[in-house]
Amino acid sequence: MLGKTGNMQSIIAKNGCETPEPVKAQVKGSVPSWLQGSLLRNGPGMFSVGDSEYSHWFDGMSLIHSFTFINGEVFYRSKFLKSDTYKRNIKADRIVVSEFGTMIYPDPCKNIFSRAFTHLCNTIPDFTDNNLINIIRYGQDYYASSEINYINQIDPVTLETVGRTNYRNHVALNLATAHPHYDQDGNTYNMGTAILGFGRPKYVIFKVPAASAEDRKPALAKLQLVCSLPFRSALSPSYFHSFGMTENFIVFVEQPFKLDIVKLATAYFRGVSWGRCLRFDKNDITLFHLINRKTGKAVSTRFYGDVLVVFHHINAYEEDDHVVFDLIGYKDSKLYDMFYLQNLRQDASSFIQSNNASSMPLCQRFVLPLNVHKESPRGCNLVTLTDSAAQAVMQEDGSVFCQPDALFEGLELPGINYSFNARKYRYFYGSRMEWTPHPNKIAKFDIMTRKHVEWHEENCYPSEPVFVASPGSVEEDDGVILSSVISPDPKIAPFMLILNAKTMEEIARASIPASVHMDLHGHFIPAAV
Repeated sequence: MLGKTGNMQSIIAKNGCETPEPVKAQVKGSVPSWLQGSLLRNGPGMFSVGDSEYSHWFDGMSLIHSFTFINGEVFYRSKFLKSDTYKRNIKADRIVVSEFGTMIYPDPCKNIFSRAFTHLCNTIPDFTDNNLINIIRYGQDYYASSEINYINQIDPVTLETVGRTNYRNHVALNLATAHPHYDQDGNTYNMGTAILGFGRPKYVIFKVPAASAEDRKPALAKLQLVCSLPFRSALSPSYFHSFGMTENFIVFVEQPFKLDIVKLATAYFRGVSWGRCLRFDKNDITLFHLINRKTGKAVSTRFYGDVLVVFHHINAYEEDDHVVFDLIGYKDSKLYDMFYLQNLRQDASSFIQSNNASSMPLCQRFVLPLNVHKESPRGCNLVTLTDSAAQAVMQEDGSVFCQPDALFEGLELPGINYSFNARKYRYFYGSRMEWTPHPNKIAKFDIMTRKHVEWHEENCYPSEPVFVASPGSVEEDDGVILSSVISPDPKIAPFMLILNAKTMEEIARASIPASVHMDLHGHFIPAAV
C-alpha cells in the first residue's frame, strides 16, 4: 500500500473543474430499479487562485457534486459553490479571504487607512462563507455548510447557489456544526458556539421544525432554541465537529481539544491562522453531557473520561436506563495537521515516517447509566448492559468515570442506515484509514460479531460510504452503499460505486466521463414519489 498511495499526492490538491450540465455515466452491472434520487456531495475543489495558494486542504473552495439515479441510469454534474468568498477570490484573481488554515492580509497597494480598517475588523473575525464540508437540510431547503455562521442555500437539482444565510439572523452563534441530526418527523437539530459579541460565551443547541407544504418562509425562520450550556473554561471552548442524538437526549462531548479565544481574537495581528488557535490539552479530561432535547435540561450527573479527540459520532441510543453512544476517538489532535498541503504532497514513505506517531482512529462505545443517585455504590461499575465492556464507575465525589469499549481501529467517515439513527443498531460503514489520509477501502463493521468486511480495488480511492435503504426494508442492512471513487491512474475513470450493503459485493459501477474530485460529506435526496 505504501507505494500506491504516493500517486494520490499528484491529484489530492489539484484544482478540480466544473461539469455544469449533466453527463450520462456508463453503467457496468445493474443499478437497482428502486434506486431513484440524487446523492449530493461536497468538498474542497479549488486550492489556488492566480498565483496564490491555500495552506490547508480543508481551505479549498467548495465544489458540489450530484449523482442522480433515474431508472437504472446515472447522471453526474458539478459546480463550484458561488459563495461571496468564491466571487471575491475569482474577481481579484488571488485569494483575498482568510480560511481556517490560511490567513490572508490586505493588498499592500491599499492606502494606510484602508489597511488599518481591515486590521480592526479582524479583531472579531467575520468568517469566510466557503461552505465546503457537507450538504444539510432545514425543512425543505438544502444548504452547503461548514463550521461557521454562514451557510449557502443551493438548488439540489441544478446545484446553483441560491444565496447566503447567516445563522446570526436566527440564533446567536459564531460557529455551528456541519453534522446536524434529523428526527423521524423531519425536524433538524444542530449545535453551535457563541464566542464573541453575544454575552456570556456558551454552547447552543437548536431545533429547526419540519416544513409544511404551505410554508413560504425558509424553515430557519422558525428556529427554536433548545438550550445553552456554559463553557467549562470561559476562554477555551471545546471544539466539536458533530454530536450524538438519542430518542430523548443530545449527547455532547466537551473534549480537551479547545479553541483559544484570546489567540483567535489576536490571530490576525500575530500572523497565525485560525486553525493554529486550536490546542490539545493532554492533561485535561473529557466531559460527557446529556441534554434532554424536549425539555432542554441537562442530566445533573457529571460524566467524564480520559483525554479524547473526536470528530465524528457514529450513533447513539437508549437501552434499559442507559445512554449508549459510539464515536471515533483519537488520543491526540494531529489529524488536522496531517492535511496541510505541504504534508499531503510528501511521498508515501515520508508521510508515514512523519506521522506514524499520530493516533489512529478508534471506534469506541461509551455507556452512561441514567439511574445514578446519591446512594449508588462508590467504586463500582454502574453499567448493567451485558453486551458491552464499557464501564461507568461511581467516584467518591458523586461523579462517574467512563471508560469505553473498543470496537474497531482504523476507520473514519462513518455512516449508518439513518432510519436506525437514535435506535439500537448493529452495523456501521466507513472509510479505512491506514497511515494515509487517502482512504482506499470501504468497510462494514458488525457490532454484534465484532467482524468486518471490506471492498477494495487497486489504485482506487472511495469517498465516505452512504447507505440507501431498499423500499420497505425491515433488515438493517437491506440496501446499497454508494461511494464516489477516484484514481490517480488516468486509465481509470472516476466512477460511482454501488455495493450490496449486506455482502459488500459490487452490483454496479457508473463510470463518469468527466473529472471528479475527492470530497468530504454528502446527503442522499430520494426522488419525490
